[in-house]
Amino acid sequence: MQIARDILLRSYRSMRTIRDFEERLHVEFATGEIPGFVHLYCGEEASGVGVCAHLSDVDTIASTHRGHGHCIAKGVAVDGMMAEIYGRRTGVCRGKGGSMHIADLSLGMLGANGIVGGGPPLICGAALSHKLLKDNGVAVAFYGDGASNEGTTLESLNLAMVWKLPAVFVCEDNGYGEATASSYAVAGTQKARAAGFGMPYFECDGNDFFAVYEAAGEAIAHARAGNGPAMLHVHLSRWYGHFEGDAMSYRANGEVAELRNDHDCLKNFRKSVTEISLLDESSLDGIDASVRDEIEAAVVAAKAAPLPEPEDLLADVYVSY
Repeated sequence: MQIARDILLRSYRSMRTIRDFEERLHVEFATGEIPGFVHLYCGEEASGVGVCAHLSDVDTIASTHRGHGHCIAKGVAVDGMMAEIYGRRTGVCRGKGGSMHIADLSLGMLGANGIVGGGPPLICGAALSHKLLKDNGVAVAFYGDGASNEGTTLESLNLAMVWKLPAVFVCEDNGYGEATASSYAVAGTQKARAAGFGMPYFECDGNDFFAVYEAAGEAIAHARAGNGPAMLHVHLSRWYGHFEGDAMSYRANGEVAELRNDHDCLKNFRKSVTEISLLDESSLDGIDASVRDEIEAAVVAAKAAPLPEPEDLLADVYVSY
């Protein structure tokens, strides 16, 4: 598998941006300045980026409560996201959505979603639009192992197959539905669930960008060609709790430390591309520095931005046709 240099650089930058964005939020949330809940995507970067590397602005995605990574991978502006999380008027959704409801329809980002299993039905609608409009678009739903148990998800798998929709269902299996291990709460396998609907199934290691990129490419190409939907099962791990403030008492001692040391998708990426001279360390270091500056500027701007005004409550409620 060969990947163009510009795609490699762009993908590394996206993964680094997600990592630094989330690590900075972990620090900032502890100050008490950020309202609401925050769910971090650290450790899962290769999944969102590996999938979205095959998508354009025509394509649509629906996210989860853990949506920052998907937003960045789809191209949503970091400064607008940071302002939104701080509840500021300059945010992507004018400060009224917060962390769990960031959306940018101009980029095909239908929104993060606090409803477990809320995304799959949305992308069935989006995929139907792509099919009827014949715009060659594909709709992608990201959801977790916990959401794979929801009726909305199973009904969406069925509907997508019945209507032969250009849809891809990406199960990001991080091993926990909140604080419950998927080994306890999820009966059978994701492969069996796909097979139950006659849906093509792809599986990959979410700690390996190249594995995700290849599997996602096959699944998305299948859907884009008019062959109907596909499921992509990504095995990965989250480094932080279900939400910021989660004590993670349900995780084994040393579990997260081992993940950071041995299963870091960014470390794996750097090792892979530098060992065979696809990219050099100086180029990657330059991206790291640029991203740090971008995140710092976004935090400073967000803290200085104005809060929504009372009249903003009535804005964006109804669509004007």
